[in-house]
Amino acid sequence: MAKHYENYDRILVALDCIIFGFDRSGLKLLLIQRDFEPEKGKWSLMGGFLNREESLDQAADRILHKLTGLKNVYLEQLYGFGEVDRDPVERTISIAYYALINIKEHDKELVEEYGARWFPIDDLPDLIFDHSEMVEAAKSRLKYRASHEPVGFELLPEKFTMPELQILYEDIYQTKLDKRNFRRRILSTNVLNKTDEKQKKYSKKGAYLYRFDHEKYEEKVSSGESLVFKPLKL
Repeated sequence: MAKHYENYDRILVALDCIIFGFDRSGLKLLLIQRDFEPEKGKWSLMGGFLNREESLDQAADRILHKLTGLKNVYLEQLYGFGEVDRDPVERTISIAYYALINIKEHDKELVEEYGARWFPIDDLPDLIFDHSEMVEAAKSRLKYRASHEPVGFELLPEKFTMPELQILYEDIYQTKLDKRNFRRRILSTNVLNKTDEKQKKYSKKGAYLYRFDHEKYEEKVSSGESLVFKPLKL
């Protein structure tokens, strides 16, 4: 059997992580400045090669933790990218993953150590190889997931305001949303708990803080209830 395998080519397998983050200014993407050739000095997704003893998910977890210091975050396999000439050095197949993290929780010093930087999702620099294609695929997947599942809450702190949630959804869907319609659609899911606390950093009146109720969401899913998180447009 081993000799039979010798008749086939050996091809490298890489992992590339599309890391989305959010702060009040909007949805962002974490990129690193490549420090080796080819394309040295250009912006790139965080990536690495699969080790022999790892599964794909384990490798993606390792790469994400190496850059952000975070574990147990939302991480989903996206697609495989395998054009013959996608890497000019060696035939390489890349398995892309996307991650959703709360920017406030990541290790800022670790990110800076790797020369990484957060970019607004609508103002990205030119990326190496086929990384722009990967980002577009991840944006489409995130848009789809956010319409059916509460993945957007992975990008938020434990307590958040309705205006912050609206900014996030506007960035995901790349459109302005009517405040009343958005609030009505989101609250109709009945998986948000309003607290007695207010955030007064951005206005004198302040905005109430909410929490996402994971238990209530799981109960609704288990009972077969269909929840729609996609907000209504203007």
